[in-house]
Amino acid sequence: MKIILDQDKCVASGQCVVAAADVFDQRDEDGIAVLLTAEPPAEQAADTRHAASVCPALAIHIQE
Repeated sequence: MKIILDQDKCVASGQCVVAAADVFDQRDEDGIAVLLTAEPPAEQAADTRHAASVCPALAIHIQE
């Protein structure tokens, strides 16, 4: 699994951080999401998929 985060689309809702805090974080200055790991381990796959599904801006893409 590879994660692609489009920061230009991000609206800083923080839903990805709530869903998968080991994979996503937010910048302090504007709340835009940052990717902590582009290839999360298998045990974080479900949380990462959930984060992508709840992103209101559809800024998270998963490549299998």
